[in-house]
Amino acid sequence: MINFAWPWLFLALPLPLLLRHFMSQQSITEQAALKVPFLEDFTHSEGRFASQNRRWPLLVASIAWVLLVIACSRPQWLGEPIEQAMSGRDLMLAVDVSGSMEQKDFELSGRQVNRLTATKQIASEFIRRRAGDRVGLILFGTTAYLQVPLTFDRKTVETLLKESFIGITDDNPSTSIGDAIGLAIKRLKGDSLESRVLILLTDGANTAGVVTPLKAAQLAADHQLKIYTIGIGADEMVIKSLFGNQKVNPSRDLDEVTLKKIAQKTGGRYFRARNSEELEEIYQLLDELEPVEKDKQYFHPMTALYPWPLGLALLLTAILAISRLNWRRL
Repeated sequence: MINFAWPWLFLALPLPLLLRHFMSQQSITEQAALKVPFLEDFTHSEGRFASQNRRWPLLVASIAWVLLVIACSRPQWLGEPIEQAMSGRDLMLAVDVSGSMEQKDFELSGRQVNRLTATKQIASEFIRRRAGDRVGLILFGTTAYLQVPLTFDRKTVETLLKESFIGITDDNPSTSIGDAIGLAIKRLKGDSLESRVLILLTDGANTAGVVTPLKAAQLAADHQLKIYTIGIGADEMVIKSLFGNQKVNPSRDLDEVTLKKIAQKTGGRYFRARNSEELEEIYQLLDELEPVEKDKQYFHPMTALYPWPLGLALLLTAILAISRLNWRRL
């Protein structure tokens, strides 16, 4: 249906008639802003065509005025109402970008990549599927940094996650898991939603920060913040050395005990991602979290229609101007 954003502007329609009624012809002539000088040319022109065409300029000018008022009232075409998906969940991602995430023990599309590259690829697909959630992004190394506040704009979150890199927060290889949780609490505690989720991904242990992970986890539990922790990194890796190939554990620094306690305290779960396949399975499992029911919201797609009456008004005005020049020549 058609809707007018500013319908009160239709009150201006009789304005020319009121001016003509209450003001003398001389006063109208003196006010240049309201004067239509070429109409006088049509009115006072002499010749055999003058009497026949005396009224059409006034009719065209009146139509142009009506079209101009319609354009100013901002006509809009409102489409059928569309339901807006709203899950009622706030979901924050906290991703470790410390130096240890540079370890190349993951495989994507047949090539070896580091842990952060695999995380960005798989987490980006996860973000795309979170329609209806407000999603935010925290990056942490020695310090925790809010990269993207909670937003429905999942495309922006995905883009800024892909643009992250090792050491974006600082050059120190330390990890501040507790501070990352504390920052998430700060960004989520003011919301009234019933579902608040933090997905924390790291490959190490807490070696920096002001708040200890378990203390932060207790604060999160007090604020009804559920934390899902993901320990990332392979258990076994073959490296070449002077003494031949050796098997090493690239995840020896991973503090699984603390990550499990964090999840347990907050009602979440701990997951272990040793390769890209396991990491994808974890995100698919997290993707099945039940949304919190909330009142449905609807919006009407809107198309502005004002260019049409405005264009016609300008066209009629141009026709009057051209006609005035022709009358003067005659």
